[in-house]
Amino acid sequence: MKTKKIAYLGIMLALAMIFSYVESLIPIYFGVYGMKLGLPNIVILLVLYLFGPWEAILINILRILLTGVMFTNLYSILFSLSGAICSFVVMYLLKKTKRFHMIVISVFGGIFHNAGQLLAAIWIVNNYHLSFYLPILLIAGFITGLLIGIAANEIYIRCNKIFFLKEIE
Repeated sequence: MKTKKIAYLGIMLALAMIFSYVESLIPIYFGVYGMKLGLPNIVILLVLYLFGPWEAILINILRILLTGVMFTNLYSILFSLSGAICSFVVMYLLKKTKRFHMIVISVFGGIFHNAGQLLAAIWIVNNYHLSFYLPILLIAGFITGLLIGIAANEIYIRCNKIFFLKEIE
């Protein structure tokens, strides 16, 4: 059983990395440099719900490090890690309460991902004036979190219908 779980997690990591790469190819400008849709977060949400928090944070950190080394630079890795850790903590705590739907959790994840990246940028650049981007980033986090949450929820529903996910534990 454990090898099956490792195989599924390897597939999820590969899928998250592919989504990261595909996202880097999308020529959409959202008004703020570096702002993205967050496609890999579909996979992270699915791993959080299907496997658990430790697996989800592991896949997220590995995805950021591997894609960062292959496609970006150290600053991108730092910004991504700060946003990912901040959003993951919030998503995990909200999921743990069992009071919120996956879509709501994703929205908060998107908002806190942007907030975490902004805090990292303020710290690295040592310029608190960057906080003027906060309203734009909150709106963007809400919208992208909503879209990612809807997509992840739809995939999760279909996965539960197609597979007997109890087998992968």
